[in-house]
Amino acid sequence: MNGRTPYRLVFPHGVANLTVRVDPSMTAAYQGEFYGPKPRVTEADGLVSIDYSQFNPFRWGRTSADVRLNASSSWAIEIRGGVSHWESDLRNLELTGIEVQGGVNKVDLQLPPPKGSSIVRISGGVSHLTLRRPAGVPARLQIGGGASKLELDAQYLGAVGGPVRLETPDYSNATDRYDVEIGGGASQIRVIRD
Repeated sequence: MNGRTPYRLVFPHGVANLTVRVDPSMTAAYQGEFYGPKPRVTEADGLVSIDYSQFNPFRWGRTSADVRLNASSSWAIEIRGGVSHWESDLRNLELTGIEVQGGVNKVDLQLPPPKGSSIVRISGGVSHLTLRRPAGVPARLQIGGGASKLELDAQYLGAVGGPVRLETPDYSNATDRYDVEIGGGASQIRVIRD
């Protein structure tokens, strides 16, 4: 971990539109800008919670969070309740893992080099997920339900019943690698080299 302060960024009730960026010039652990109904934001003992607890389906789509993270800390990102649109460039972050409980739609993440086996875990169904990892980093993709339009580098599957497991040829012998686990059904999933 290089002695970095470990932090967790948690959305306890999901988030509609999310952007996460890494800011090397920041002195604070994080900074957030919120549009639409404001979440309750707390920070204690390395846990940054951004809570959109007043869920309203008519206002939900108009909420968005733009969060900047300090690059001198290590971060885990956890979203409970799903995310409908999430873009992030995390290439300069020490990322310890991503966990989403609930569904995912329209997510595009640029991932940093992993330290050890780094897990991206999504418990619900997934549609339009793109994970871009650094060149030379092995990856495994496991899907619990049926899937359509899967891509892992040069491997492509049209439509298959579940469960599905794909991995790059260099995955099993690698120490630093990505492990992508999707619990539900999946459509249009890309795990590719950046």
